[in-house]
Amino acid sequence: MHLNLSGVRSNSLPGRLLRLPLALLPADTTVAILQGPLRGARWVIGSSTHGCWLGSYEYEKQRIFSELVRPGQVVWDVGANVGFYTLLASRLVGPTGQVVAIEPLPANVTLLRRHIQINFLRNVAVVEAAVADRLGEGSFKAGENSSTGSLSDQQDGFRVRLVTLDSLIADNALPLPNLIKMDIEGGEVTAILGASKLLSSQRPILLLATHGAELHAACVKHLKDDGYSVEGLGGRDLQETDELLARPR
Repeated sequence: MHLNLSGVRSNSLPGRLLRLPLALLPADTTVAILQGPLRGARWVIGSSTHGCWLGSYEYEKQRIFSELVRPGQVVWDVGANVGFYTLLASRLVGPTGQVVAIEPLPANVTLLRRHIQINFLRNVAVVEAAVADRLGEGSFKAGENSSTGSLSDQQDGFRVRLVTLDSLIADNALPLPNLIKMDIEGGEVTAILGASKLLSSQRPILLLATHGAELHAACVKHLKDDGYSVEGLGGRDLQETDELLARPR
């Protein structure tokens, strides 16, 4: 039985009462995830929202992700944050599969590597970089929390390495993806533009979060132009959701 505790609004009385004891938990405590496809995996409580270790974080997306990923496949987690979907992908692909976790924020990378370590994962490679449409360096601006940082045109952030998805396959150092999960806070269009060779040659499935109506429309157009069929995640209306599932036609 699944209890979606994250679905209880934080500004409601039940939500406040449910969350009150959570504030007392030491942030560095390691626990086993309570439910869902990642049940039993080890997780640092303070690394992200409590829904992660409660197992209710993006539960519907977890379910769809679990249906798409098969043992032995390769998954690229672009915008891996602290590793929730990296851990899930690692479990789903199994020992014969591989996962590439791509994340630019140093604090997130530290926690990502810690989650990999405490779960004794041997099938995950970490790329510490931001994905864009060019190589070099860029300015990365931290957001309100560890999940909302993004590349910035202003020079008001810290410098990060920029890679394109095409560049990551150029020297055959990384396994080619069967599925790419991408959530990069507004950088999705530039990431797609920097992945033309990968998308045309490998034809991976994409699970893509978009940020804003204009970027959403641009992503849909680019993917359709690249020969993909695009739908709203979970069968939702394409114009009523910010999460896309793109499959090669």
